[in-house]
Amino acid sequence: QLQLRESGGGSVQSGTSLRLSCKVLGDIKSTKWVAWFRQAPGKGREGLAALQTSDGSPTDRRTREGRFTISEDKDTVYFQMTSLKPEDTAIYYCAAVFTGDGLFTVDKYELWGQGTQVNVSS
Repeated sequence: QLQLRESGGGSVQSGTSLRLSCKVLGDIKSTKWVAWFRQAPGKGREGLAALQTSDGSPTDRRTREGRFTISEDKDTVYFQMTSLKPEDTAIYYCAAVFTGDGLFTVDKYELWGQGTQVNVSS
C-alpha cells in the first residue's frame, strides 16, 4: 500500500529558505497528482503546490506563490519555500490523488502523509 512520508520541517528564521521532502513509499507511477498543503493553527488546510506525476513523468506543476517551487526526483516530491515569513508557520502535508485532477482541492486527495511542522520566527 502506498504511503507518503514528509520530512525537512523545523524552526527557521524569517527570510530564509526551506525544502521539504515527500517520499513516496511504493509506486509513484500509481499516483496522478502529488501536492503540498499546509494547515496553520485555527485555519483550514490550503493547497500550496501540485505536481502531475501520471506516467511517471511530471507534465504539469502549479504553485500558489512565486516563492514556492515543487519538483520531483524519482520517488520523492520536493517543496521549496523562499523568503519565509512567520505566517508560514504551519504543519505541512503532502498528499496524492490516483484518479482525476487534484490541483489544490483538499477533498480530491485520497492519501495523506503525517505532516511535518515548520516554525518561522521573526
